[in-house]
Amino acid sequence: MAGKVGSVADFIERALAYESIEVGNYLKAVELLNSHQTGFKDVQMFLLKPELNVLLNLVGLHYCIVWLEIPAENVIEALNSSEVSERQVCVQWWKLGRWFYGFRLRDEFHLRNVSLGDLAVSKEDVFGVLHRGAVHEVIRVQISAAKSTHTSWSHQVAHV
Repeated sequence: MAGKVGSVADFIERALAYESIEVGNYLKAVELLNSHQTGFKDVQMFLLKPELNVLLNLVGLHYCIVWLEIPAENVIEALNSSEVSERQVCVQWWKLGRWFYGFRLRDEFHLRNVSLGDLAVSKEDVFGVLHRGAVHEVIRVQISAAKSTHTSWSHQVAHV
């Protein structure tokens, strides 16, 4: 099983472009776990590790919730015991501009930073976008590790 889960990790690493992954490749990684018949214990052992890329943690989380239908309490317990529940991901998506009196408005940009723990228990729009992908009004979705909200420049200005 380690080899099979390792192939998912290799796929994610190859699909990363500029530290983010497009939702199509992300969903392929989740489906790859399913095709390998990965179990909940396998995800805990091989994907929910703090030393791994947070996107691998997210793929494991998504797989457990959607494909394995593991109850949220069990998923939260697994995230906490492996010390990855506070790790943050950034999900960005673009929605097609709607029509307004014959004119198409600008496309809408959405950005959410969310912890894996919050994502496991909430049924907010972020998880829906991740699960659905780029369909209907959503034209592009990118997922990356959340960046610090303070740049060195803003940090210096705050202390001046």
